[in-house]
Amino acid sequence: MSTRKPEMTFKYVFTYDYNPIYINGAHGGISPRGELVINFYLERQPLPNAISHEITPAGSIGPETSVDPSDLGRSLVRQVINGVVVNYQTARELHYWLGEKLKEMEALEQARQAMAAEAGSQVSH
Repeated sequence: MSTRKPEMTFKYVFTYDYNPIYINGAHGGISPRGELVINFYLERQPLPNAISHEITPAGSIGPETSVDPSDLGRSLVRQVINGVVVNYQTARELHYWLGEKLKEMEALEQARQAMAAEAGSQVSH
């Protein structure tokens, strides 16, 4: 009698347009159907629509005279890149998975710090 446990192999198939993206934030909440909606965004400084400059008597570009939009310096852009909708069970599984990956990242960081401290203590003066 075999003591081997049943197993299943998952094959990953990537679409031709698979393209990982960088995000630095998320916003969302619970939908009316009770699912978790997560919208991922990239937060950055805004780009102007237009900037006007004075032309100097010599014909070169001089000081800035106006910017569109006028509140450009007091604004940030949150460019929504994409989003996901997950049910309760999937949200729990993602929560667990992220927790495990964070533990791995923390262990790597601790190992890096220990190696840096060891290397620093071996420097002769």
